[in-house]
Amino acid sequence: MARRAAASFLSDFKDFINKGNVVDLAVAVVIGGAFGKVVDAIVSLVMTSLLEPALKAAQVEAINAWPAGAVIVALINFLVIAFVVFLIVRAIEAMKRQEEARAADAGPDPQAELAAAANRLAEALERRGL
Repeated sequence: MARRAAASFLSDFKDFINKGNVVDLAVAVVIGGAFGKVVDAIVSLVMTSLLEPALKAAQVEAINAWPAGAVIVALINFLVIAFVVFLIVRAIEAMKRQEEARAADAGPDPQAELAAAANRLAEALERRGL
């Protein structure tokens, strides 16, 4: 009885893993983690190269010391991260549009032309009664 329950449990687990949604989710998590590291690196670059000099010029030493400093820092980080993600998504969409434009400029699909020619040939043969 216990062996049958264990086999059923393992079979159910195998079916759960093989559904695809779990595997897709796992891939998304791994890629999301890697993408998060890229975004963090870009945000850190932006923060150190652009924001820190601006804060020093405004003679602001530590925003965290302000009463709502942690909230302000979190908002700034959110805005920078959102902007970086926006730029990355926009660049990816531009590359896709360029690829689609190149595919459209490549001319008609050879398989579609071959199918049309075969249809014309079949129609011509029918008209001649062959």
